[in-house]
Amino acid sequence: MKQKDCLTKPFVVTFIAIFCCALWGSATPFIKIGYQLMLPVSDTASTILFAGIRFFIAGAIVVMFYSIVQGKLLFPKRRNFGKITLISMFQTVIQYIFFYIGVANTTGVKATIISGAGTFSAILVACLFFRQERLTLKKLLACIIGFTGILLIHIDGLQWNINFLGDGFVFIATVAYGISSSLMKRYSHVEDPVVISGYQFMIGGIIMMLPGFLLGGKVVVASWQAVLVLGYLALLSAVAYSLWGILLKHNPISRVAVFSFMIPVFGVVLSRWLLSEQSRVSPMMLIISLLLICCGIFIQNDFKKRSINQE
Repeated sequence: MKQKDCLTKPFVVTFIAIFCCALWGSATPFIKIGYQLMLPVSDTASTILFAGIRFFIAGAIVVMFYSIVQGKLLFPKRRNFGKITLISMFQTVIQYIFFYIGVANTTGVKATIISGAGTFSAILVACLFFRQERLTLKKLLACIIGFTGILLIHIDGLQWNINFLGDGFVFIATVAYGISSSLMKRYSHVEDPVVISGYQFMIGGIIMMLPGFLLGGKVVVASWQAVLVLGYLALLSAVAYSLWGILLKHNPISRVAVFSFMIPVFGVVLSRWLLSEQSRVSPMMLIISLLLICCGIFIQNDFKKRSINQE
């Protein structure tokens, strides 16, 4: 009970959620670096294979580390394998296959903005389809303000010519993310969320590697830099999704999902730093964007002590 109470405190939720978002925000620049180091041919098969290897390693890291902590090799309960596979299909396979193909067929700016809709998807799916919480005006207002913050850092030069293989696929990925969040919350009450994260990554990684291999994808890890990048990408996924799953178990999805608006901000800042990209986003615009996103987070969480069942 003490652990549950701790994981619902606003400060704890905020710290863990922002840490996860910082990890996910760092993924984009490291994926780009990984492409340069490990993909001799930049095609869809190689990209899917690369993602599959990354997530399989992430799952292995979660299972190995958590097994060491618990002092025994951990397996999901037999009756829960189907549930974990279902989560894996939405959280890893569908989300990332559609996302990577979509990104290849649209601009990075548009992909980032559409990805921001994942917060809406998670909240709407939880409220309207899974009935896990009520859809309130406060939740909608928090999402609108947060999404406005994302638009501000990407508005320059944006052209809205809709491309289904690009924009449409990225949007499908956000819907898959929303469904996976609700499934994770539902099934984390019958299985440890860390165990779910580890095994769903491994299952999803295998499912993604198979078509990658069969379609002729190639990933070459031939330098210590490549090893470090692949290791970091796997580790960030392992840590972020495990912690996120724990938060979803003990808090309403809307209270956790709204922090996802921070991911593009971290992505912009870290891409500019790690990739030396020329960004047209001014420091002042970035600050305004961050303030709006923080405002949306504050509206949804309001940082007052209250019961997690209030919503």
